Amino acid sequence: MELYFKDNFFNAGETTIMDANGASAGTIDLQSMFSATLSVYASDHRLLYSGKFRLFSSKWEVRDAADSIIGVLRTRFTFFSKRYEYDAGERGLFQIESPAFSYVYSIMDTSGKEVASFEKTSTWLQSGAFRLHNLSTELNSYELIAVVMGVHSIQNEATNTAAT
Repeated sequence: MELYFKDNFFNAGETTIMDANGASAGTIDLQSMFSATLSVYASDHRLLYSGKFRLFSSKWEVRDAADSIIGVLRTRFTFFSKRYEYDAGERGLFQIESPAFSYVYSIMDTSGKEVASFEKTSTWLQSGAFRLHNLSTELNSYELIAVVMGVHSIQNEATNTAAT
């Protein structure tokens, strides 16, 4: 499944999720410009997933509609690439990697097989826009939207911390 979605310039408000044909496939509610919290809704406006930082932590929690934690995203330290780890509990541990100056990310399962990919399609002065291509049977595409937005939020937090 291929989906397109974006952040808003001030990280607040609703934004549309589109399928490969440009039709609406749901929405993302970016709930506050002061904290990275979001909800992912289906096209029928049903809450599917939410994501937010843990209190006083740089770990990003992904929760289902029942508000149960279904996965935790965290950064992995590397010198020459961007690397993250998504712990989806019983479904496995997924590695998210991108070369140092690339905007294309691969999501790999424990065997090293690529199960999904995403790329940042926006330019320097635009808010983050992404294309997600999901082949995974373990990870729902809407769950992966919360993960991708978590990667984006972690990167924004790191940029903001470095600027101060």
